Amino acid sequence: MLRMSEHFPIPKEITAVSNGLRSAGFEAYLVGGCVRDLLIGRTPKDWDITTNATPDDIQKIFPESFYENEYGTVGVKTESGDPATEIVEVTPYRTESGYSDKRRPDKVEFGVSLEEDLARRDFTINAIALDESKGQIIDPYGGQKDIKDKILRTVGNPGERFDEDALRMMRAVRLVAELDFGIDGDTAAAIKENSKHLGHVSRERIRDEFTRILNSRKPMDALILAHRLGILEYIAPDLLRGIGVAQNQAHSFDVFEHNLRSMQHAADKGWDFDIRLAGLFHDISKPETRRWSEEKKDWTFHGHDVVGSRVTKKALSDLRFSRETIDKVSKLVRWHMFFSDPELVTLSAVRRVITNVGTENIGDLLKLRICDRIGTGRPKEQPFRLRKYMAMVDQALRDPISVSMLKTDGNRVMRLFHVQPGPKIGYLLHALLEEVLDDPSRNTEAYLDERSDELLKLPEDDLKALGESGKQKREVAEDEEVRKIMEKHHVC
Repeated sequence: MLRMSEHFPIPKEITAVSNGLRSAGFEAYLVGGCVRDLLIGRTPKDWDITTNATPDDIQKIFPESFYENEYGTVGVKTESGDPATEIVEVTPYRTESGYSDKRRPDKVEFGVSLEEDLARRDFTINAIALDESKGQIIDPYGGQKDIKDKILRTVGNPGERFDEDALRMMRAVRLVAELDFGIDGDTAAAIKENSKHLGHVSRERIRDEFTRILNSRKPMDALILAHRLGILEYIAPDLLRGIGVAQNQAHSFDVFEHNLRSMQHAADKGWDFDIRLAGLFHDISKPETRRWSEEKKDWTFHGHDVVGSRVTKKALSDLRFSRETIDKVSKLVRWHMFFSDPELVTLSAVRRVITNVGTENIGDLLKLRICDRIGTGRPKEQPFRLRKYMAMVDQALRDPISVSMLKTDGNRVMRLFHVQPGPKIGYLLHALLEEVLDDPSRNTEAYLDERSDELLKLPEDDLKALGESGKQKREVAEDEEVRKIMEKHHVC
């Protein structure tokens, strides 16, 4: 189908490349995901151009380019500072055949027509071409109608498309999640039938699609769909063990749904990928640690955090996640059951939790606890107990108001002024601290050295009185800092 398009906002770097091809006597069309996103009204994250020029032709036209693959794609460098447009991928029209590894074509042939090139693509919404110079859209497979109807469907026979490239089944679930589309019945049936082919796909490729699913707005719906289509077992089979595993009375859902709901809350809040991943895996080992307690007349899951950390590490390693991601997420899973009763927990206990998870991760651990709570079915994110604990974390992380804040210390005073160790040093430092609390600009070596020289000449009783006054000033300042923290967390 060919029709005139509306005007689309296309960066000048993209039109410069396509116009460069046309000026050299070749055809040029925007194609694939960038056209789909333009039609939906989204800003494309990358741009692809297809042409009847060969890779050699493309590189002659654009000397600032590189060609490092077997599929004909040439990366054309622009002077854009935008990651979306600094490299424009230009690929010759091509056909593909023979997919013996269920992933990559055994044979690629260049020099075919645009129509044949579109015929090899995965989904109708990605098989649309745009000649922005003429305002023409070429849509032979009804992709625009599927965009309007919000339906994902393959180009041609879905079984053949998934037999060619098994990763397309993961991509289908990911696109459903990113675009909030439904999936065509024949396409869904073909995924069920061909899901076993995902066993041939590299774990890195599956990880990349899985990551994009979790970073979407509706990862929970996507993973439920992945389960129904039989492909979740090829992503993270440990998750399936939680299906139908009832929990204790504090939970409204089985382990599987609880993990999904915890992850989804992180997505709803726009929180980082690591928190979403930890939410999905935090209770992964409840099935194997579940025991019935006659005393409580309920299920217990002692040690599920410890076992779950090991299972998480193994699962993420299998998916080839980075060491940093594996270490952080398994650590969040390990410590997500931290004790948080504000009537019993002490600041020293809070400091131990911070030490265990790391100061850089304590904020994400608190967010994981919020996700865990919402995942149980409880409507309130932050009850008083958690708010109080968060306030205690802020206290533990805050530098204490003490003489350690001073730009001098006892050793310096003794060295500069030849003073012997004793109570007099403590009195002096607390007197100096009082002055710094009144005026922080005084906290310099020069000022404190000069003031120390003056104060050390005072009788010891006078210096002691100043030191005691400094201690009282510090206690008042500490109380005020704590009051502000409690007020921030609404626990006053």
